[in-house]
Amino acid sequence: MQRVRVSSTQAPVHKLGDSQMTLSPKFRVAATNSSLLDPLLELRLSLKGEPLIPGLPDDVALQCLLRLPVNDHSVFRLVCKRWYSLFGSKGQFFSRRKELGFHDPWLFVFAFHKCTGKIEWKVLDLTQFSWHTIPAMPCKDKVCPHGFGFVSIPHEGVLFVCGGVESDVDGSLDLVLKYEMYTNRWMVMKKMSTARSFFASGVIDGMIYVAGGNSSELFELNSAEVLDPNRGTWSPVANMGTNMATYDTAVLNGKLLMTEGWFWPFYVVPRGQVYDPITDNWENMATGLREGWTGSSVVILGHLFVVSEHERTKLKVYDAKTDSWDAVDGPPIPEQICKPFCVNSCDRMIYVVGQNLHIAVGHITRMFSRHTLERKSRFSVQWEVVEAPDTLSDLMPSRSQVLFA
Repeated sequence: MQRVRVSSTQAPVHKLGDSQMTLSPKFRVAATNSSLLDPLLELRLSLKGEPLIPGLPDDVALQCLLRLPVNDHSVFRLVCKRWYSLFGSKGQFFSRRKELGFHDPWLFVFAFHKCTGKIEWKVLDLTQFSWHTIPAMPCKDKVCPHGFGFVSIPHEGVLFVCGGVESDVDGSLDLVLKYEMYTNRWMVMKKMSTARSFFASGVIDGMIYVAGGNSSELFELNSAEVLDPNRGTWSPVANMGTNMATYDTAVLNGKLLMTEGWFWPFYVVPRGQVYDPITDNWENMATGLREGWTGSSVVILGHLFVVSEHERTKLKVYDAKTDSWDAVDGPPIPEQICKPFCVNSCDRMIYVVGQNLHIAVGHITRMFSRHTLERKSRFSVQWEVVEAPDTLSDLMPSRSQVLFA
């Protein structure tokens, strides 16, 4: 195991965007301060012959500047007026990166304060390993840090937050929020037709599916619906065969997997449902899959991996052919990563965020056995730890998403 120290004892957490907050009776709405940025300023300066970098064509210079780390933008913007225009707005910065096809991964962690329960987003630049903040979600002040549904469309740089629990009355919410990394802003979307908390959610072919969960009266639901992000409209899909809240969910082979999950002591066998959007049909989850799903899941290389909460936090992978689980070769999650933790992935990397937002990064390697005719896949993992700065020591993780920008 390798440990990576990415910050000093009091390393700062930077704002990913420059924002101001205004209050409305129900929502806090984030607004980007654009008064300092005249869209015509850069054009006028370029026509005057002021280059981005002396001696380089502007297109080459822009390729260089858009690779500079975000945490140093406050310094870069002081170089000249054109640099100020480029680095003065993170929305403009990321929009230019999108135009030129940059796709660097960023880990968005939804966290809450240990004592107050106050929620906030922290963002880790997975290239520079520096932490940043984004504007607060425009939701009610008193919400529980658990119970939301989170989905993302990584290569479009957007994530959605749905439902949740209003903490002062314990009622579920029908709220839907969208965050765009390229503008660094939240938007309030059309509400779900049914208020939900602790429900399944996932993206299949660009469509966002939600299912089950707890209603505003805290009864378990069997209904499901789908959001078309382009149109912003919700439509019903087939109901599940049972009323069920979810412990974990995943999208595998174009299907939405929803598990009720194990709870200690193991008195009750967990339930699980699988939705196929092609047939608009639900079916019971395979026995081995639901009984061995004892932790938080990610999908890597077309396989379902679970960070188990009961077997010394070892990593295991599901074999659909045998309806069984195989241990992944390698050590368990490093001891520095304490529960509760949340899990996400990018390419062949798995990110486990624990207390104080320390992160275990697992490098997944795929191997093929030479001793079987079926050439069954085996996997191994090696871990390294990315320690968070002390300024994040009071935070606990709830969920995480990876976006590219």
